Amino acid sequence: MDLIEKELSKEVIFRGKILSLEKYNVELPNKDISTREVVNHTGGVAILPIDNEGNIYLVKQYRFPIRKVLVEIPAGKFDSPNEDPLECGKRELAEEIGKQANKWIELGYIYTTPGFLAGKVYLYLAKELTEVGVNPDDGEFVEVLKVTTEEMKEMIKKGEITDSKSICAFYKYLLI
Repeated sequence: MDLIEKELSKEVIFRGKILSLEKYNVELPNKDISTREVVNHTGGVAILPIDNEGNIYLVKQYRFPIRKVLVEIPAGKFDSPNEDPLECGKRELAEEIGKQANKWIELGYIYTTPGFLAGKVYLYLAKELTEVGVNPDDGEFVEVLKVTTEEMKEMIKKGEITDSKSICAFYKYLLI
């Protein structure tokens, strides 16, 4: 069976600084017509930073859309559509936890919620960390945590880490 949905029309509902909302009419594989609402996001990078002792650096920050403080790996959005993912990762690592890495390993990318959100999050492992000083973006407030691999496993198991990019990057790390 052909699973492709054919775009028939598109309406831009909202266009903001980092995302847009579009409404599509599509023809389904069975020829029925349906509607799709798509959020387009600039995309970004998430970094799993691990020091020479095997400690993982996480950040706690308030996430307004869900009205909760989450524990996550450092991450951020692209500053421009053509920004290199690795360069974005390097910038975000320094901004959020005040570190740079001498060794970067690509862990691939994920689509966080492909049912309605278009945008990739590239995942990296950052090793051989050195201190450069925290330099957060304006309006960004984070608390840095340092945990062991076992502690991170427990935090995920207990539901203390529920962020998809963090869980995915950590799992990919465990597979290498």
